[in-house]
Amino acid sequence: MDPRSRARQVALQLLYQRDLNPSAPRDGIEGFVHERLNNPSAETFCLGLFDGAVANAETVDRHITEAAENWRLARMAPVDRNVLRLGAYELLFTPETPASVVLNEAIELARRYGSLNSPSFVNGVLDRVRSRIAVPSS
Repeated sequence: MDPRSRARQVALQLLYQRDLNPSAPRDGIEGFVHERLNNPSAETFCLGLFDGAVANAETVDRHITEAAENWRLARMAPVDRNVLRLGAYELLFTPETPASVVLNEAIELARRYGSLNSPSFVNGVLDRVRSRIAVPSS
């Protein structure tokens, strides 16, 4: 697996854990990342995604809520909610990553960890997030 894809996978696991235990100690988080990735570049990328999604949670959640018609965040499956948070964070705050890569990676995470309907749900919501933040061409 590509190191960045693996880093996203671990970042998703961290976000899921944070949903269940928001007070997890930082040294435990970093140890988990190091144990799973054992690659300094991937570890930095993973922690950047996690920290960014957490630091910008209000903005990320607002964009997801606006794009997820008829769905409240609290009612979404935890895996779907956190895949969306990860993907929306990347779409909103990491313009160096192409939107198509973000969507593909999120759909794969949803396919791997979510339910049968998760990939299409994640694709639909993130595509709406992407279209709402897209800068119109001149």
